[in-house]
Amino acid sequence: MIPIIRNFPGNAGLGFPVWATVVNRDGNVCAVVFSGASRGDQWPGSRVISAQKANTANAFSLNTFALSTANLYAATQPNGTLFGLQESNPVDVSVAYGGASEDYGRSGDPMVGKKIGGINVFGGGLPLYTSFGQLIGGLGISGETSCSDHIIAWKLRYALNLDNVPAAPAGNARDNMILDIPRTPQGLGASPSGFGHPRCSEESSDVIRDLPVTHPPGPLPPQ
Repeated sequence: MIPIIRNFPGNAGLGFPVWATVVNRDGNVCAVVFSGASRGDQWPGSRVISAQKANTANAFSLNTFALSTANLYAATQPNGTLFGLQESNPVDVSVAYGGASEDYGRSGDPMVGKKIGGINVFGGGLPLYTSFGQLIGGLGISGETSCSDHIIAWKLRYALNLDNVPAAPAGNARDNMILDIPRTPQGLGASPSGFGHPRCSEESSDVIRDLPVTHPPGPLPPQ
């Protein structure tokens, strides 16, 4: 998984290394990795954020309906229908910050095998579906812009062949980021879909819109 997230071109971000976390359907952390040469090459705070994103995508998706963390942004803003959701399942700090720091991002990461909890409502978290459409957990990426985190997560899920996504807010684009929040002189406007996410840059917006074409969700054919 590390070479994949390190070498993806065209992620439209800052070029920073990232953290990646995978949880299973029960919310137990299966793996935590970083893409830089050492753990200090990534933002330290992004390790736990990646786990939050993985937990969120798993916790609020079903076999019949998928939600990425990006799909939760609009509804969790003040006056949104899910405002306060991000406070509902707090991170277990003893899991997040336990153990020796030198083990972070390695096979002995103290989060592995434990429930991390946490809710995150911006881009970078995706549910994982087998080629038969069974939801088996979630993937979280953190360390870049939220839009680039989403792009990297999407490409990684595609490479792992765990993107047989069912119905989702973006229609045929499945659980892709929906960039429908307008910028007004007063700030960000309302999302017409109710599942929108702010744009990060023109470049990342173009990449995100093209993801269902360049990396279409669904089972890959046998090799």
